[in-house]
Amino acid sequence: MEEHKASEGHATDILIIGSGAAGLTLALRTADFARVTVLSKGDLQEGATFYAQGGIAAVLDDSDSVDSHVQDTLKAGVGLCHKNVVEHVVANSARAVNWLVDQGVPFTTRDAVEADPPPAALVADLTSLHLTQEGGHSHRRIIHATDATGKAVFQTLQQRAQEHPNISLLEGCTAVDLVTQTAPESSGRTCVGVYVLNQVSNKVEVIRSRFVTLATGGA
Repeated sequence: MEEHKASEGHATDILIIGSGAAGLTLALRTADFARVTVLSKGDLQEGATFYAQGGIAAVLDDSDSVDSHVQDTLKAGVGLCHKNVVEHVVANSARAVNWLVDQGVPFTTRDAVEADPPPAALVADLTSLHLTQEGGHSHRRIIHATDATGKAVFQTLQQRAQEHPNISLLEGCTAVDLVTQTAPESSGRTCVGVYVLNQVSNKVEVIRSRFVTLATGGA
């Protein structure tokens, strides 16, 4: 590992690298019992989540099933999917969508699709969500927020994170390397923080944390 000359920044309980849907979700899930810091390498809204226009697949209709969704996903994945991961994600899809609804994500409802003009705010429960069908799916199981689902999800989670007293959102901070040290109880090394390039000061700082999570997206 390279050596970095760095100034001490602040300390936190949970440090999350990445400010998209995954990072903000983890922050909101843990902030009630820990201090959480979220790093964004640029402006918060410049991540992939904000620009995602597709919907979210989940089993929300009685005519659909977890097994059908799993089989569709494995078939579309042409051997690249880990079956146990697919099964876990699909089995918890409705639960995840319900959490997003509870946060206030304005998913499109059936009534909104039929309304003319559509209402400005689309607040729904799971039974009223408008479902569409996309390629690779054998059932209507795609929920959406008009045609800008990612933007709706991101803006809602960002607002909730900004309102939470235990969450710090740091923009313009690029993770350079992990801070590690030898664990007293073993011969291995443990991560205790991150070296961060502050793009405003152009200096490398250290943020120390009990837990470090990578939520940077990518395939």
